[in-house]
Amino acid sequence: MNSKTGVLHVVATPIGNLGDLSSRARETLQQADLVLAEDTRRTGVLMRHFNLGTPLSSFHDHNERQQVPEVLRRLSAGENIALVSDAGTPLISDPGYTLVSAAREQGFTVSPVPGPCALVAALSASGLPVDRFVFEGFVPARKGARQALLDRVAVEERTVVLYESSHRILETLEDMSSVLGPDRAVVIGREISKRFETFYRGDAVDVLEQLRAGTEHQYGEFVVMVEGAPAQDADEAMLRKLLQLLLDELPVKTASRIAAAWSGAGRNRVYALALDLGKNNDPDSE
Repeated sequence: MNSKTGVLHVVATPIGNLGDLSSRARETLQQADLVLAEDTRRTGVLMRHFNLGTPLSSFHDHNERQQVPEVLRRLSAGENIALVSDAGTPLISDPGYTLVSAAREQGFTVSPVPGPCALVAALSASGLPVDRFVFEGFVPARKGARQALLDRVAVEERTVVLYESSHRILETLEDMSSVLGPDRAVVIGREISKRFETFYRGDAVDVLEQLRAGTEHQYGEFVVMVEGAPAQDADEAMLRKLLQLLLDELPVKTASRIAAAWSGAGRNRVYALALDLGKNNDPDSE
């Protein structure tokens, strides 16, 4: 690689408390030739707070693909460029994937400058198991897509982490209450590292009631974490879902036979479960 080739730095910035900006991140932003910012106004506040005069350029979901060729050109010319998001670690539900992927493909050095990340911070204080977890990003706005996501959450054995906005947090918790029931712990971190940081814990209904207790609980940015399903419950839920789909098209005996063969569960258990679903109460139907 040409020694004059620049480096793309992926820089984590504070999610709330400006004191969380690391000295390395500050130095990187100061020494960069350009800072790519999801929102130049928001990043501008950070830059002014630390007396950083590096030029800012807007870089977000709507212009990322158009910006990539120019950024690659500047890297090729030997410039060092820092990529930041509105807050936290770039690319975690933020723009930047297209650029980082293209930079890697072109042989440029991409160097992470680690720091704040909302999902990691929330998990660390959640009290939920964090040895295995899955991050699903923002909850879909459309009800059908949201329901499909929650169906997956219902059978996921790892801790699940979601992002949600203040506009839909109550609606999401209502749907979650009907899908998860009372046996799964839900923890929500609100305004993490900010003045009104709050954690809510209980089942989905409990947490919903806590947020409904006052409008002040419904403002800000939310990290929603759901305890993983016990392995047996996850298997049962998956088997029920499979049977439900089969029973929509097939008689109970046929559906039970296919479900048993696919899942490895005992035929008698699967048949009893199919009858319990109430789709067909005639054991001799074919």
